[in-house]
Amino acid sequence: MTMASADGVGARVVLPERYRIEHLIGRGGTAVVYAAHDTLLNRSVAVKVFTAPTDSARVLREQQQEAQTLAGLSHHALVTLFDAGVDDSDPAQPHIYLVMERVDGPDLGQRLRSGALSPMQVTYLGLDLCDALLYVHERGWLHRDIKPANVLLSGRRSDRRLRGKLSDFGIATVLGSHSDDGEFTVGTAAYLSPEQVEGGPLVGASDVYSLGLVLLQAATGRVSFPGTVLESAFARLTQTPEIPASLPPRLAAVLAGMTRRSVGDRMPLEDARAEFERAAAEQIASGSAPVAPAAPPPPPRQAIAEAPPDREFTRITGIAARLLRVPSAFVVLGDPREEAAAFVPDAHRAELAALALRALQVDRADGWTVEDVHTDPCTAGAVQQAPVRSMAVQPILDGSGARVGVLAVLDALPRRFGSEEAAVLVDLAGLVGHEVDLRRAVRRALFSRDS
Repeated sequence: MTMASADGVGARVVLPERYRIEHLIGRGGTAVVYAAHDTLLNRSVAVKVFTAPTDSARVLREQQQEAQTLAGLSHHALVTLFDAGVDDSDPAQPHIYLVMERVDGPDLGQRLRSGALSPMQVTYLGLDLCDALLYVHERGWLHRDIKPANVLLSGRRSDRRLRGKLSDFGIATVLGSHSDDGEFTVGTAAYLSPEQVEGGPLVGASDVYSLGLVLLQAATGRVSFPGTVLESAFARLTQTPEIPASLPPRLAAVLAGMTRRSVGDRMPLEDARAEFERAAAEQIASGSAPVAPAAPPPPPRQAIAEAPPDREFTRITGIAARLLRVPSAFVVLGDPREEAAAFVPDAHRAELAALALRALQVDRADGWTVEDVHTDPCTAGAVQQAPVRSMAVQPILDGSGARVGVLAVLDALPRRFGSEEAAVLVDLAGLVGHEVDLRRAVRRALFSRDS
């Protein structure tokens, strides 16, 4: 299968026919991740395509190392590698791709945009990630880039027990190595250990410190060392992160122990794991173990209809997605006060239908953009797991000028839609309006003939 890449450099992704790409999950500086389906084994997967040119020996080494590292690891709290290959459609610039387990929830960074986790959620997350790092360290590897974006959360039964999986071993290294060429910025500045900043030997305690900062952010909703790369990196050489007094005492103590500046004083990973286990038991015994905040109420069932696949609307939304270079689009028709029919992609259908209804309820005659669906008052709470951050919406008008629905395109990243993109949406919404008029005319003709 051949598919246009969304990385903006015009690369082509060539995958075996067994992997059917569904939509974009996210993109970073060196890779794009797609949701896909393995047609041979009938399972959902994630496909990570490296977009950085492989003409650099260092870049190629990092890409190959991630594949080889993941291939040798198997643990319930690590993302599993299923397959790997090379996109050689451009022989001058081959791209490595990895086929991995698809986790059914957001990453921790996405989750924290809606607020801090409960102490019990942080405790459970600490248990899983300590287990993962113990396994990795026992095999001689150091992760080096523990951050919220590299912690994936499972949505399965998350109301009872939050589960985390560690991902992205792109810059993993052997325990005891030094920072590459004295570059302390290998890793993400906000989560570096003091020894990474100083360029000293990297040991298991380096990952412990980074994990402690990530879990502290999960508990507070705030980055412990904000600022520029230099400000953030060097602040930890003279400061210790602030631990809120409101946290349960044992949880506060383990986070403080994990983030001590000196490697010798820092809590060993095995001890941290044991303390998280004790913290969980104490919170359960005290009855103060809320796991997940109450989910926003779903839209009334009668307000959105189950709409079967529709060839014409699917064609128009597909054109919209291709022209505006977004993962997906939807059409929703009807009156939100009575009943509406949403023609949305099958993936994350319930959440996208809720988002479609929110868009339909906005009473505007012109198009508009939602730069972040998680914070915009019109859409906040509609999406929890679907990979949607921004949205552009265009009202659909029938031949009489009446508003009969909306056409929307969705992107997995924050985005501003320009005037040219708005013009494309206006034209495509016009096609939907024309299709609605045609269907009404056919129904009128059939009704007249029957009567």
